[in-house]
Amino acid sequence: MKTAASSVRIRDLAAVFAGLFILLSLSAGSVLLPPARWKTAAALAVAVAKAGLIAAFFMKLKQHRGLLRVFAGAGLFWLAIFAVLIMTDYLTRAWR
Repeated sequence: MKTAASSVRIRDLAAVFAGLFILLSLSAGSVLLPPARWKTAAALAVAVAKAGLIAAFFMKLKQHRGLLRVFAGAGLFWLAIFAVLIMTDYLTRAWR
């Protein structure tokens, strides 16, 4: 069944909602885990998965071609660079 305003099916929106809710529960549940070096990397992986779902379905990057995908890819490229720099800084610190 399609909505009148767009060509997005309700089932797809429900699947994205369920995926985002599962990722949200993983983020919230990770607070209860003991501190570890991999905890930050796992949180970043969950954040990237959330951003990917939002970009694919709500920004409709799956349907568009060309320049829009180039700019979205450039933004993701810079985000990846910053994530690598943050993780290298975090992992090389001497914690006391």
